[in-house]
Amino acid sequence: MKVKVLFFGVLAEVTGTNFKHFRDVKSIGDLKLRIQDDFPEVVHYNYRISLNNEIINNDPKLKDGDEVALMPPFAGG
Repeated sequence: MKVKVLFFGVLAEVTGTNFKHFRDVKSIGDLKLRIQDDFPEVVHYNYRISLNNEIINNDPKLKDGDEVALMPPFAGG
């Protein structure tokens, strides 16, 4: 199973990439741990998570091909 994670704003800067694929993750909680293993500095930032273009507040199971986005707070001007 493979999921695609998109990084936006400061998180793209911190991770050095706009996206990364992760294999063999079963839930958002599992994915967050894997992201923190690869990019430990992410823990210092606040962000919202979307799963397939919908903001989530829980820990759903992931399916092959899911797209997860990590979005820091946005400011407009």
